[in-house]
Amino acid sequence: MSRFADRIAVVTGGAQGIGAATAHRLAGEGAAVAVVDLDAARSQAVADEIVAAGGRAVGIGCDVTDADAVAAMSTRVLETYGAVHVLVNNAGITRDNLLFKMPRADWDAVLTTNLTSMFLCCQAVQEHMVAARYGRIVNLSSRSALGNRGQVNYAAAKAGVQGLTATLAIELGPFNVTVNAVAPGYVATAMTAATAQRVGSNPEEHQRMVAEHTPLRRVAQPAEIASVIAFLASDDASYVTGQTLYVNGGAR
Repeated sequence: MSRFADRIAVVTGGAQGIGAATAHRLAGEGAAVAVVDLDAARSQAVADEIVAAGGRAVGIGCDVTDADAVAAMSTRVLETYGAVHVLVNNAGITRDNLLFKMPRADWDAVLTTNLTSMFLCCQAVQEHMVAARYGRIVNLSSRSALGNRGQVNYAAAKAGVQGLTATLAIELGPFNVTVNAVAPGYVATAMTAATAQRVGSNPEEHQRMVAEHTPLRRVAQPAEIASVIAFLASDDASYVTGQTLYVNGGAR
């Protein structure tokens, strides 16, 4: 497929997990991808993999919680490729704890990284999308937005992502810019492996436990989330905006 031929995509948190899988998926369908992550070397490593596979990509180190760094990242993408057609806001962290034990610093870090960064990135690219009368923004929310013990900060941030998404869809829709969110359930990534260790388990045991309560009886792989992101970022979803799509194997 070449749904993204001549499209330029920015993927934040692109050095691993869902972000890396999304960068590979979009590049595999023809996009030139800016792989953005806090660690420039890891971003470039994913970009190098894409180029080795015959795609187009550049790795960019960027602290997406820093407005100046985000502006510089956007400028570099425009200087390199001349446009931004797709933005995937995937950067995120967890700092899990129960409410009564959670330090204010962990609340602030998760809200800033998981929500404020999306505001900054959307604000940085929207003027180019509006001028071009074309854009696709996909934000990563989570099933945790519905509430999850030990994740008051993460749940609040991911619920905020859904409000941000719905509002930007209203504001940017008249300029042919769609804004949607994907809310994964449990995905086999480094982040969920860290969660398993936090609760005294290991990734394999934790995944088996989650799978038992999931109708599909397994957890998701990053590529499965990337395929949904790619749909929402494509012209196949040209009349879909303001939506949050839960991708959780049917869990309730």
